[in-house]
Amino acid sequence: MPLTKRIIPCLDVDHGKVVKGVNFLQLKRAGDPVELAKRYSDEGADELVFLDITASHEKRDILRHYVEGVAKTINIPFTVGGGIRNVTDARNVLCSGADKISVNTAAVEKPEIITELADVFGQQCIVVAIDAKRNLSPTEGKVTVQTDEGSVWFEVTTYGGRKSTGIDAVAWALQAEKLGAGEFLVTSMDKDGTESGFDIELTRAISEHVHVPVIASGGAGVPQHFVDVLTTGKADAALAASVFHYNKYPVPVVKDYLCKAGVAIRQ
Repeated sequence: MPLTKRIIPCLDVDHGKVVKGVNFLQLKRAGDPVELAKRYSDEGADELVFLDITASHEKRDILRHYVEGVAKTINIPFTVGGGIRNVTDARNVLCSGADKISVNTAAVEKPEIITELADVFGQQCIVVAIDAKRNLSPTEGKVTVQTDEGSVWFEVTTYGGRKSTGIDAVAWALQAEKLGAGEFLVTSMDKDGTESGFDIELTRAISEHVHVPVIASGGAGVPQHFVDVLTTGKADAALAASVFHYNKYPVPVVKDYLCKAGVAIRQ
């Protein structure tokens, strides 16, 4: 039996409100995190991701009472990220009801935090989030991919996409895996909020280089996009926000489409 693919709604939370933008900008309110979380749990989502998207930029802790509220409402695995800088931050989030924690900026700036977290909480608990954008600049020393644009490499960004790092996303994923990452959440900044489809090349490039699960994020617009990234893109799971928040294609509709397309999913 093939491993089943997962469908994961994402709650991007800004000071207690779920928001959604395009390319990490122009954020608009999309609802209440607890209400949306309950809806997705009831609809049969496989997991839920909660990202406090301004915590790192504002150098503050995650707003734990919202995490606690969501955790009490759902009965599916729950990943929380945003502003987690050390073991204490991670423990606080896990004690608030999260099953896994996601680190991004802190991991890039202090890679050894991945090992510290994995040693304390277990590798299966540690998700390394990678926000990446296409870069057409000279590619010496980078893992390149041939696209319609030509040869590109994928650059890691931090602080909610605000800071470019010059780090190659594939190389970073390989390093993070060695340090103890149990899973990757790979978001395409170029595709985020566009509903034009996932970045297949980005997702496939990382999936083909690492040996832990990869969640694809950014760009879902129609059910076929989920099929594409879970097959051609070689992702283990697909995460989306807009199509779920605004009920364009609810979770059951996407799952039914995947099933009919021959993609093994959790029922």
